[in-house]
Amino acid sequence: MRLGMAQMSMSKDMEENFTKTLDFCDKAAGCNLLFFPEVQFSPFFAQYENQDATGYLMEDTDQKVQAIQEKCREHDMYISPNFYLKQQGKPYDANLFLDRQGRIAGISKMVHIFQAPQFYECDYYTPSEEGFQVFTTDFGKIGIVICFDRHLPESIRSCAAQGADLVIVPTANTKAEPLEMFEWEMRVQAYQNQTFVAMCNRVGKEGDMDFAGQSLIIDPWGNLLAKGDDQERLIACDLDLSLARKAKEERPFLKLRRPDMYR
Repeated sequence: MRLGMAQMSMSKDMEENFTKTLDFCDKAAGCNLLFFPEVQFSPFFAQYENQDATGYLMEDTDQKVQAIQEKCREHDMYISPNFYLKQQGKPYDANLFLDRQGRIAGISKMVHIFQAPQFYECDYYTPSEEGFQVFTTDFGKIGIVICFDRHLPESIRSCAAQGADLVIVPTANTKAEPLEMFEWEMRVQAYQNQTFVAMCNRVGKEGDMDFAGQSLIIDPWGNLLAKGDDQERLIACDLDLSLARKAKEERPFLKLRRPDMYR
């Protein structure tokens, strides 16, 4: 399969971000799956404490979602957008997973909500009630882990235990953070879980945050297949997801787990 990541910048104008989203869908024509950074239709409002961000909330029936569903059909492509979702009156940091016919195969929400300077996420997001989701595609099984969730090893492990061949990670990492550590964190988890891992980041300056880009694609042996710079661009890479299943046969780590021994 050909994987596309939209390493993009965002403004305060939702319509501008939406137009850019559709442009990336067109640029990614020929890809089989396209995904985006965290909260792609809005600025990173969680850098501020307890602000009113309700104007950025969207439902999964929003016209913006419908337009992306049409792009799925137009380009015969799976697309997974991430946005500030309102569902049953609650706000979530969430990914939709849209199939090639534009149908919503499911919704994956952030599970672990962080609270720290510039990441005041508890002020805005409700923790997922469903846990980590894995979606079956024509190419293999795709799991979703959102931003901070990746720092908890149970997150990617949970997707791998459900058979994920690829885990996609929409994120918002800044240049002030330990980016080399973040890369190795993803490489080690790809190796330990015998799965491809792809992390798509924002770029550009927003308030006091300078988003780093450096989006990553890693194979099940921990090798770096692609890495972005700090500029807005489409990153695309061909992946053979059957290699994840081969890696699981070569290194059957998950089969050797003993959860009854863990505390």
